[in-house]
Amino acid sequence: MMRPSQRSGRRPAPQGRWARMGQWLRRARHEGHERNTLLLIAKSTLAATVAWIISHSLLQAAAPAFAPFSAVLMIQVTIYQSVAQSVRYLGAVGAGVAVQGLIGFLAGPGLVTFAVVTMVALVIGRWPRLGSQGSQVVTAAFFAFAMYVTATSTLERASQLGWILLLVLIGCAIGVLVNLVVVPPMRFRSAEHGVRALAHAMCDLLSDMHPPLREGDLDQERTGQWRRRASRLDSTVAQAHSSVRTAEESTYYNPRRFLLRRGIPTFSGYAGAVEALDRITHQLASVTRTLDKAASSDGERPENPEFLGRYADFLAALAEITAKLSELDENRLAEQTEELTSLVRQARECASLMTEEAEGHEPVRISVTGRSNPYATLLVEASRLQEEFEYACDLLKRSVE
Repeated sequence: MMRPSQRSGRRPAPQGRWARMGQWLRRARHEGHERNTLLLIAKSTLAATVAWIISHSLLQAAAPAFAPFSAVLMIQVTIYQSVAQSVRYLGAVGAGVAVQGLIGFLAGPGLVTFAVVTMVALVIGRWPRLGSQGSQVVTAAFFAFAMYVTATSTLERASQLGWILLLVLIGCAIGVLVNLVVVPPMRFRSAEHGVRALAHAMCDLLSDMHPPLREGDLDQERTGQWRRRASRLDSTVAQAHSSVRTAEESTYYNPRRFLLRRGIPTFSGYAGAVEALDRITHQLASVTRTLDKAASSDGERPENPEFLGRYADFLAALAEITAKLSELDENRLAEQTEELTSLVRQARECASLMTEEAEGHEPVRISVTGRSNPYATLLVEASRLQEEFEYACDLLKRSVE
């Protein structure tokens, strides 16, 4: 017998929806994405409400929605972005209104005028200085044209265009002010989280690679998966770079920085670490390509188990470094950098043993002299990996000295 929900064609509600919502709200009690989302919604609501009161109730504007719309757009993840985007947005809206005003007053409210205004606004909107706000040029021009054609006199048309600029200016000012005064966004931990996420992804890959490599189990399905995962690290690198930039930008124009007991933190160590990890992703990609090619039927397969075992030990040592990087904590950074230094030293020892293994066995030594053999590439990339990890950890250590 069919249940009512099946007879009606409806799908039953997912189980645990309210439980998941409760978990999300509990996570919002602590610093993190959930709390930032709630703050963003609350501040946007407050900014829009204040802008509506001013534009509708106090000024009694004919199109009061311009103000709250602009206010919501200016609630950005940092004060710096709020200020920067407000300047670009005002420039874009001003350009759109100016285009409509100039062409409209010269040619009148006709179809040809609309087409010309659209074309000119689209061209101006491609100006790189306007950034993501470039599309607002043509949007503002459309709204300005709509208000222009409904006006009955030249004075009223000029007044309507002036109101657009005034309301947008009011909305931008309110949005920036609310973001500045009401829990100013501070993203110090963003840089830390960016390094963590990238290091965690690397740790997962390295941890999956070294056990099969130690056992000499290099089937093409496994090595192909490693190669694809290494290539996907580029997106995580981009996110890490963005996180560091956001963390640094959060200090600009932010009044909360004066309340910090330890002063404004430096992000040069995190930025340098991300750049080093970025280069490491390319070396890892090369290692996985080499192993994937070696596992294929047309590749030169590395047969020396001792060398592969040493290489697996080296990758395992790198996995420990990335595991520690994935646990970075600003409050314990000095202690963690000391641990990282010790782990880097262990990785260097593993690299030395691997090199000795390559130099001390005839089959490997002969293979290394080849131009396209897997041993040569693996050894070169191992040296580069070691150098980049040392550099990244050294930057973090110097940032807390």
